[in-house]
Amino acid sequence: MSTPTVPTVATPPQPPTQGQNAADSHWLAHVYRPGVPQLTVRAVLVGMAIGAVMCLSNLYVFFKTGWSMGVTITAAILAFALFRLAQAVGLVKQPLTALENNALTTVASGAGFMTGGGNMAAFGALMMVTTARPDALPMVFWFGAIAALGVFTAIPIKRQLINAEGLPFPTGKATAETLRAIHGETLGDNAGNEGTLQARALALAAVFAALLAWLRDAKSAWMAWNLPASLPLPFTLAGKSAAEWTLSLKTEVVLVGAGALMNFRTAWSLLLGGLLTYVFLAPALLAQGVIHGTGYKSIVAWMVWPGAAVLVGSGLTSFALDWRSVARSFAGMGRIFRGGAQAEPLPIDAVECPGWWFPAGFAVLGPVVVVLMGYLFQIPLWAGLIAVPLAVVMGFVAARVTGETDVTPTKALGPVTQLVYGLLTPGNLAGNIMSANVTGGIGLHAADLLTTLKTGRLLGGNPRIQLYAQLFGVVAGAAVVVPAFNLLIPDPTVLGSDAWPAPSCLVWAGVSKAFAGGVGLLDGLARTGIGVGLALGISLALLEKFAPPKLRPFVPSSAGLGIAMVIPGSNTLAMFAGALIARQIGKYSPTVAQRYVVPVSSGLIAGESLMGVVVALLIVAGVLHK
Repeated sequence: MSTPTVPTVATPPQPPTQGQNAADSHWLAHVYRPGVPQLTVRAVLVGMAIGAVMCLSNLYVFFKTGWSMGVTITAAILAFALFRLAQAVGLVKQPLTALENNALTTVASGAGFMTGGGNMAAFGALMMVTTARPDALPMVFWFGAIAALGVFTAIPIKRQLINAEGLPFPTGKATAETLRAIHGETLGDNAGNEGTLQARALALAAVFAALLAWLRDAKSAWMAWNLPASLPLPFTLAGKSAAEWTLSLKTEVVLVGAGALMNFRTAWSLLLGGLLTYVFLAPALLAQGVIHGTGYKSIVAWMVWPGAAVLVGSGLTSFALDWRSVARSFAGMGRIFRGGAQAEPLPIDAVECPGWWFPAGFAVLGPVVVVLMGYLFQIPLWAGLIAVPLAVVMGFVAARVTGETDVTPTKALGPVTQLVYGLLTPGNLAGNIMSANVTGGIGLHAADLLTTLKTGRLLGGNPRIQLYAQLFGVVAGAAVVVPAFNLLIPDPTVLGSDAWPAPSCLVWAGVSKAFAGGVGLLDGLARTGIGVGLALGISLALLEKFAPPKLRPFVPSSAGLGIAMVIPGSNTLAMFAGALIARQIGKYSPTVAQRYVVPVSSGLIAGESLMGVVVALLIVAGVLHK
């Protein structure tokens, strides 16, 4: 969840020219690798399995922290390790190639990111504001149709953003570098053994985290001892223990792993926001009678208003300040749809997705989404007919912003849609939340496919094959995410608790209540909190944009501050600790950090989250108790 510096675009994007055709011809002649196995049966099956596991892991992490973790690099290392092991014991004969792993990670990414794009934020918020839980099967089709529509939305803009403009898509580039490194031996480079070292580090971290989670969470008469969930801090605030203000040392290493993968600026902003919220604001609010007790639920019931406002204000301001990206998006759309038919096919057409696939996918999936909007959330037909084209346009914009900054602007696009639907269908909370889910889901999956397509472009992969791979992942992710949610969160009233803070769900629910019901219905103090939060979010976005480069690292991250207001203080301490450890390792040994920080952090996240799922299953089976 880092926020990289926006790269400078030297010249405005140009329509396809002979120069672009020459670039494509050079890629076909010197980079593209025809005949190399890519989307094999084993790549699809293992990719769907890893993607399902990553989806489970991301679901657990999301409701703990509000973040969805990156999938592709972790999936690439896991796949390399699995195939190395299978080859060692004789289950497979041919090693996994870099391009085969690229296709596999594309499948895994399509599944693992089913928790992002507002999907789980919206689903969780829906559970918080309504008493009815939608049936599982229609929700599987809902998430699958939105994600698939995002995949098809990427088709008409791929050539513009990746082939013609060469946008960086930083995560896509990082994944390509990782695949090259870990497959060095397979590709003929015998100088190192990066893949084996990283895979071993990931496995050891996962085993450690799983054991820790078992000792903490597996409660039964035959368990003689359990690790405490948290360790108290030895001080008091306003006459009450630190733990009563949610400040303690948690034994959840998933939080440490998540922090280690963060941008350090986001992490120290989390710590700052946590201290402001729980050391200064919460005691003051209690003293003034604004809140009526300590504990997470009492504090967050009010803090959600300024916290959500910070996120919305900064997100919309950053989006508006990046108007050039928005303008380039619409200019690119114009060029795409004005292009017309070519006089004759180009060589690149043999591997690119045909342009007609986008309108065909839109024609098939659009009505499915509109019907489900009415059936599941009582969104009027006319409003649904507006939602899907609007979401596709937003998907175009989200793809460009992701390509330039590596951040998909869900926090901006979701509230825009919620505001529109607050005006179109006032009072419809469920419709307000889930219409924003359409925008966020389409934008995220379009951006996700383009990120993996950037990896394929650098490695010489076939883009048409990668689209197939993403669709396989979407099927796996949609099939897993809804039953997994029902398993982990059998009682939606636990959302917003210290055990399951679900900060993004709190924010989406708060924004929806404000836009659907009208801010005027909130009490005066809540409106004051919203006003202060908006001012702070806008100010931080302006500072980040216009502050001198030397001062920008010292400008607090609005994402860190906003989220800190709606998660327990103990979470901010643990996540900051993870980021600080990773930073210090990178400072004193950059080589060690580059090799081990991502796999060890991913292992901590995967080990604890998957053990959490196992414990939940055993509770359902009656083997363990809560």
